[in-house]
Amino acid sequence: MKIVTVMAGRQSGGAETYSTDVMLQLHATGVAQVVVMARHAPRFQELQAAGMRMAPEVLDAPFSWLNKRALRSLVEKEKPDILHTWMRRAASLVPGGLSQPVIGWFGGYYEPRHFHRCTHFVGVTEDIVAHMKRNGVPANRAFYIPTFPTILDQPPTPRAALDTPEGAKVFLTLSRLHEKKGLDTFLRALAKTPGAFGWIAGDGPLEGELKALAHTLGLTDRVRFLGWRNDRAALLRAADVCVLPSRYEPFGTVILEAWAAGVPFIAARSAGPEATVRDGVDGLLVPIDDVDALAAAMQRASSDATLRQQLVAEGRASYERSFTPEAVTRQWLQFYGDLVARRI
Repeated sequence: MKIVTVMAGRQSGGAETYSTDVMLQLHATGVAQVVVMARHAPRFQELQAAGMRMAPEVLDAPFSWLNKRALRSLVEKEKPDILHTWMRRAASLVPGGLSQPVIGWFGGYYEPRHFHRCTHFVGVTEDIVAHMKRNGVPANRAFYIPTFPTILDQPPTPRAALDTPEGAKVFLTLSRLHEKKGLDTFLRALAKTPGAFGWIAGDGPLEGELKALAHTLGLTDRVRFLGWRNDRAALLRAADVCVLPSRYEPFGTVILEAWAAGVPFIAARSAGPEATVRDGVDGLLVPIDDVDALAAAMQRASSDATLRQQLVAEGRASYERSFTPEAVTRQWLQFYGDLVARRI
């Protein structure tokens, strides 16, 4: 089996992280892959160091029609069994007339019309798969394969390294600094949680605005803007609670990361957490943009020892049941095998 896989994302984010993790897992099982990825992508060197074949030249040209031509040449040269595209931009580069199955991966509620050259469609949640079908994807071509987190064996980040007192309650967010992520709500809730510290790991267009808000709220001494981090497991293990305050979140791999790392989890009721988290069982859910409800949940999750133990235990059980790297990789291998055998 040989696969040409395309990740054309221009930024660091959950989809870019997950797709790279899948590639590495498949590589470890012996699946031959040729990876189309930009030379400057954050984990390009990691894939190359693992011995994977990289084809960055497909994305070197500044125009999509040239990228599309380069991808056609690569497919004609390599003759893969499958072409796998991750997200909309990658799917837009697929040339017409290919004989191979073409996978379009949906990490959100994308419009299927942008994936018109794909033959098979994979959604990261069952609700996204339902969205595909409602918007014209044939039911027998729409499939659900969940994500998994990669939690490395990292010791907790020393709090002193982030200028944070050992005894303080620490609330961690892992996300892009974007309007849809609700980080302004998180800061306002933190302001109602005396003495607590907030760690915000991520980068994005709202960095300046969020720092200004933290200053206005009197939080400058209690908030740490950490930038994009590759030590997510270490941060999770050093925090008291993980918070995902997103206004819009199709899934949220951070849910699984928190469960795997053994950290209580809180989220706003956006689509992904609403469909994945059992409120009061393996996490706490609050209304979107409700500062008081989020502050109250943060107080509960950080101070109620019995609740914390339950959230951690049930979260770990949910992770082990459905979302380990091994379990999800088996699903990808089965899916690829069925495509190559033309069973689907």
